Amino acid sequence: MAHTILLALAPVFFVMALGYGGGRLRFVENHHVDGLNALVMSYALPASLFAATASAPRSQILAQAPLFAISSVVMLAIFLAWYFIQTRSPKASKPDVALQALTIAFPNLAGVGLPILTDVIGPAGTIPVATVLAAGSIIINPLSLILVEFNDPKKAVSSERTQSRVLKALRHALTKPVVLAPAFGILLGLCGLKMSSIVEACLLLIGQTAPGVALFLTGLVLSAQPFRLNGAIAAATIAGNIVRPLLTLLIVSVLPISPENAKVAILLAALPSGFFGILFAVNYRVDPNATGSIVIASTLSSIVTLAVAIAVLFPR
Repeated sequence: MAHTILLALAPVFFVMALGYGGGRLRFVENHHVDGLNALVMSYALPASLFAATASAPRSQILAQAPLFAISSVVMLAIFLAWYFIQTRSPKASKPDVALQALTIAFPNLAGVGLPILTDVIGPAGTIPVATVLAAGSIIINPLSLILVEFNDPKKAVSSERTQSRVLKALRHALTKPVVLAPAFGILLGLCGLKMSSIVEACLLLIGQTAPGVALFLTGLVLSAQPFRLNGAIAAATIAGNIVRPLLTLLIVSVLPISPENAKVAILLAALPSGFFGILFAVNYRVDPNATGSIVIASTLSSIVTLAVAIAVLFPR
């Protein structure tokens, strides 16, 4: 069991540590990561997700519907709970809190989830990752961007302007390749259409780089964030690493869902917090320090929480 856990986690944190060390030692630029981010989020990961979903049997895709619904409910519950609790303070910056909520609710599926799940359950693990990534991208990302747009004090507030900002946030979130690729792949799979072997080989060649580069990018992004630990950061880490999987466990225990899907849902919920919040904070000129500290604390503590989750859910 120890060997299985080590085999699943050691490569993940090793590559992440390479990115972190490269950024801290200035071997790699860690403040302007647009190029690497575009490689992962616009090319490698969409290609991997599209190839996996488009080539999956219709029955396998339909079997992911409960996972989509459960993950959506869990992420939305965590997001709303954190946002409304934190914004009760009159000193709270609502755009900052919205991106914190996004960070806590939306786990690091691209960087950590994809390599871990493919190692634990094999190549078929790409389908659940694509499903949960699509759920977060369609529901949580637009919601957080809308809240940031609504609460930006530098922008005028009018009915016309508000509508424009909502549409802008939705368009910004829903037209990303990482959202469109699995959506089109799922549609293709449901229609029973198959890709040619040449197209699949082309997509897989770039798609195979996604897990490693995403992990390196995660470490690189974290290396540029100053770390501070306080009560809010500790609470955010607990919410993401412990409350999120426990809430998933509670939901799957009362629903008629297969044990295999239940285990996958819980493991994906146990992943550390993702870095979308940091990237959006940079784009919207919101202070990224809090979201960065949350990601660092969540990632470090996930060494323990993920090991426990794998040991309990997938004993060998």
